[in-house]
Amino acid sequence: MSFQEVQGLTSTKFIGLDNYRRMVDEHFFNALKTNTIYTLLSLMLLIPVPILFAVFLNSKWIKGRTLFKSVIFIPALTSVIVAGVSFRLMFGEADTALINSVIGKLGISPQNWILNYGTGMMLMVILNTWRVAGINMVYYLAGLQSIPEELYESAEMDGANGFTRFYWITLPLLKPIIIYTLTIGIFEGYRMFGESYVFWNEGMPGDIGLTIVRFIYQQAFQRNDMGMGSAIGITLLLIVLTVNMVQLKLFGLFKKEED
Repeated sequence: MSFQEVQGLTSTKFIGLDNYRRMVDEHFFNALKTNTIYTLLSLMLLIPVPILFAVFLNSKWIKGRTLFKSVIFIPALTSVIVAGVSFRLMFGEADTALINSVIGKLGISPQNWILNYGTGMMLMVILNTWRVAGINMVYYLAGLQSIPEELYESAEMDGANGFTRFYWITLPLLKPIIIYTLTIGIFEGYRMFGESYVFWNEGMPGDIGLTIVRFIYQQAFQRNDMGMGSAIGITLLLIVLTVNMVQLKLFGLFKKEED
């Protein structure tokens, strides 16, 4: 379909690479930029923060661990639309909105959060981190609980402090889970749609919040250009495949096992 011009429900016309040529414009590169920045910022939070949560909750001296696990994980059960509407109300442009009223008391002028690229990006990243951190925490917690306690005891007997044990024992043994969450994070970052839609469900001045999947939605369903939408979708597949193959290569997952 990406090589065709779709006319109506059944009629198609082969047009070669025309859809791909039309796709490469300012809007596509704006969407690619937004997805890339969003993915990088999300990964900078969704890998270290859940690891710290997991290490904290895996400590034997922490009381009420079940309660803390529930509090951190519950946002993962929330629909992105429901959570996004709540965030949009909190970060509303009115002076009486929750966040504007708080910063107003600190002497900071109210902000129009969703009409600025930087603050809009911040809202999407915060919303995603709030929802996904609990899921990644469960992955890392499961990994931590599979690490033999004898390793930590031996290191402690050799004089290793807490940071040294974390760096030389915990992180290396969590590497498979880190790679898994990184791979899924890249995929989720580039396919992001809901976080954008809840903040900009109609117009997006200056392409604020425009993502690649949102661009597909605009072309294929709002403008009924299924060929163009398919071309963007194939391009998105190639981008995610390439990025993930590169990071898997850098982590050495394609090296042959040594005898």
